[in-house]
Amino acid sequence: MWRPEVKEFPQMIRPFLAGAVLLLAAACASTPVALLPQQEAAEAATITALLQAQDASWNAGDIEGFMNGYWPSGELRFASGGNVVRGYEATLARYKLRYPGREGMGQLSTSGYEIDILSEDAAIAHGSWKVTTAEGSSDGLYTLVLRKMDGQWLIVSDTTTSSE
Repeated sequence: MWRPEVKEFPQMIRPFLAGAVLLLAAACASTPVALLPQQEAAEAATITALLQAQDASWNAGDIEGFMNGYWPSGELRFASGGNVVRGYEATLARYKLRYPGREGMGQLSTSGYEIDILSEDAAIAHGSWKVTTAEGSSDGLYTLVLRKMDGQWLIVSDTTTSSE
């Protein structure tokens, strides 16, 4: 079988070609799937409903219901007060310690929702929160990273700040 002669590239060009191939492969792999504006709006509405359901659960004294919005995984990340907690169970334990019982939970309100749909299965949500108890109130901001898994949006990373 006849094959054309393959000439090798000069030694000095090889690293550039290898780099170009890697950049091209990375660009193709990370190109997000574009959603139509109505799809983005629908996904943002679904995420907003999730956040509002969390408020309702909190205000009913149901921390476990509130936690339904989080990824039930040991890889969940929660950052607040200069500390990072990893895992669903550790995050739940932190909430129960910080907000003991129905009275300690007070009333939660979130607002200022800014939902950025990054792809079919990734989003970021920004907003503000306020908890009011008999002793007073605390408030701050949050940034949530969400992933859509098995058709459901779940919080995989929560960074919450306090204005205190």
